[in-house]
Amino acid sequence: MTSRLILICHASTDTVRKSAFPADEPLDARGKKDAAELAGRLPHADLHWASPELRTRQTAEALQLNASPQPLLRDCDYGDWSGRTFEDVYARRPEAIAAWLRDAAATPHGGESIYSLMRRVAEWLAGEQADHRQSIVVTHATVIRAAIVHAIEANPQSFWRIDIAPLSVTRLSGTNGRWNLVSSSCPASRN
Repeated sequence: MTSRLILICHASTDTVRKSAFPADEPLDARGKKDAAELAGRLPHADLHWASPELRTRQTAEALQLNASPQPLLRDCDYGDWSGRTFEDVYARRPEAIAAWLRDAAATPHGGESIYSLMRRVAEWLAGEQADHRQSIVVTHATVIRAAIVHAIEANPQSFWRIDIAPLSVTRLSGTNGRWNLVSSSCPASRN
């Protein structure tokens, strides 16, 4: 039997708009509006999950989903970089940014490596196949990238080659220990 996942990236926040490393910030006004417009247009699902952060819980609420928290789907821990813009960190520590983008095991920020994030997401995906259901998951761009890399068995450096927009919808299907990328798209309601 096949398991199906619909992964929805959380709606926009001020941090997303500023190209900053996220903290636990709320949705901005545009994010709330866009998520509310998507509500009711999602397919039926047997289970609803959300990462534990405020922005994912608020997105799930705006989408009218009764989502259970799933700690394994939390965002990457950016350590000292949380809340700071990419531009600011790069201006002060260009070698740290370069190492982080080059090596998936690097943790120059003192937080979680991309490699650790990918292992965590792969672990969650392995458990999801046991249910053989359709689930909707509201989570982060990093988690969705990690799920795609795992599904298509790509090199970890491919993580940085995948763009995930707020409220984008990515579909995976899986059976017998294997996941497939079905589709990835942005919602049509966005202007």
